[in-house]
Amino acid sequence: MARLALLSVSDKTGLIDLARQLVEEFRFELISSGGTANALKAAGLPVTKVSDYTGSPEILGGRVKTLHPRIHGGILGRRDVPGDVVDMEANQIRPLDLVIVNLYPFEQTISKPDVTEQQAIEQIDIGGPAMLRAAAKNFAHVTVLSNPKHYDLYLQELRQNNGDTSLAFRRKMAEETFALTNAYDGAIASYLASLAAKAESPLPTRFSLTGEELQSLRYGENPHQSASWYKTGTQPSGWAAATKLQGKELSYNNLVDLEAARRIIVEFDPKEPAAAILKHTNPCGVAVGTTLAEAYQKAFNADSTSAFGGIVALNQPIDAATAKALTKTFLECIVAPGCESEAQEILATKSNLRVLILPDLKSGPKHTAKVIAGGILVQASDDVIDSPDSWQIVTQKQPTPEQMAELLFAWKVAKHVKSNAIVVTKNRATLGVGAGQMNRVGSVKIALEQAGEKAKGGFLASDGFFPFDDSVRTAATAGIVAIVQPGGSLRDKDSIKAANELGLVMVLTGIRHFLH
Repeated sequence: MARLALLSVSDKTGLIDLARQLVEEFRFELISSGGTANALKAAGLPVTKVSDYTGSPEILGGRVKTLHPRIHGGILGRRDVPGDVVDMEANQIRPLDLVIVNLYPFEQTISKPDVTEQQAIEQIDIGGPAMLRAAAKNFAHVTVLSNPKHYDLYLQELRQNNGDTSLAFRRKMAEETFALTNAYDGAIASYLASLAAKAESPLPTRFSLTGEELQSLRYGENPHQSASWYKTGTQPSGWAAATKLQGKELSYNNLVDLEAARRIIVEFDPKEPAAAILKHTNPCGVAVGTTLAEAYQKAFNADSTSAFGGIVALNQPIDAATAKALTKTFLECIVAPGCESEAQEILATKSNLRVLILPDLKSGPKHTAKVIAGGILVQASDDVIDSPDSWQIVTQKQPTPEQMAELLFAWKVAKHVKSNAIVVTKNRATLGVGAGQMNRVGSVKIALEQAGEKAKGGFLASDGFFPFDDSVRTAATAGIVAIVQPGGSLRDKDSIKAANELGLVMVLTGIRHFLH
């Protein structure tokens, strides 16, 4: 008796070619349901509809098609268990050797901005996961293919094993399948949780993080650490959806830095050209300008030494003038929402430079997660939009509108500097950045020393409050004219008193942005 294959797919990529090989080269009989059966028939391939095979029609508008003992018995039946064989023969159940199923496009559906809850619910596949899980469970006897990328591997396996598959291959396909159904169920759970999120508990009671390997990386943070890049979801998004115009393969550290660069550049309105240069996830130069080239040059001038080998993020498409400036020093990566053709030709002269186009720079995660021993820490992303309208001016000296705009710029940058973070700016460009010090006084000193004489008339942002007035006095001595900080210390009054005494402006935001 010919071997039997069940095909039921939403994504029909490669389906017809595979089915033709199954029929013509390996003498499979095909059973299929719905649109898959129609596609096979249209290609001239012999196929039996599931409803004809089971003797049960599709019902409930297609909600029930394959949930039938002749289907699941054929998948789950153990050929080496006499009782299973007897049951299958008694119920006229043929064993299924191959199950090819992929699932309704649930994640693609919920990604649409105008999707309704009912539309989302109807894209929750029931029969598909049931067949996949059944076939994966019975991998001792059944091969399951849950992704079109496995089709060629399967055909190679048949040709290398006289028309059969190895146990190792079937086990690997089962592993892939359970990972898929786990991710699929996770996406559904996350969607339902988002609909029912409570104000007092915005995070789900269960959190799962799954991904599919997109690319094996040369190594991790260090050469002795193995690493891979995984994409989440069934559809490419974020960096997985970026276009790499040129350059070497992306490394683990590149991707970590690029994500930090993306997060800082989206702070700035794309109507106003902005550039950020980062090293080791910290900005070494950030600026806005009247043109993109000016913004980049201001950012580069902020710390040209640290910019060497840096990551550059731009909030507007790269033009020729900016491209020329970018090629004047060694850079690792550039990301922008677009790139003009002339600019692309200029950048191509630096063949190793990685240039990525990410049109939707704002497509970031709603949650961030860190793995710790025995668990995962999850938090809502720090995507609060800061508004000076809610800030408190606590000094006698009042800031001008221009000074408030500069303080907002400094505050946006400080949000993306490792705590303890101090940022000194002027003319909406960074002059000095003190990052990741064990005490705030140390960060202040680093930022002011880096700014040097340029600190005179400058502005200072601190991601945390000043527990003592010493940093305020140090800033005033360097020529700082205004400070923005979150406030919240029991000794805020000491810092405010010092600011008044020294003629500084001080503004409290009422919110902090620690970055650990």
